[in-house]
Amino acid sequence: MNDAPGYREALEEIESIVDEIENETVDVDVLAEKVKRAAYLIRFCKERLKKTDDEVRKVLKEFEKEDEGR
Repeated sequence: MNDAPGYREALEEIESIVDEIENETVDVDVLAEKVKRAAYLIRFCKERLKKTDDEVRKVLKEFEKEDEGR
């Protein structure tokens, strides 16, 4: 599967797939592929959010250590 170029693009693609499914405009012959792609993109977004959360927490801990040292 193609890698998502970024979080925003992946989220937009997920929303597009969901719209197609909800509006019943997705062809039955490609439904399984659309669901697989959506699942891949959801995992991608979750991993990106987790990584970002970890990085933010790390920076905040560094600030806390600096404040404690004063």
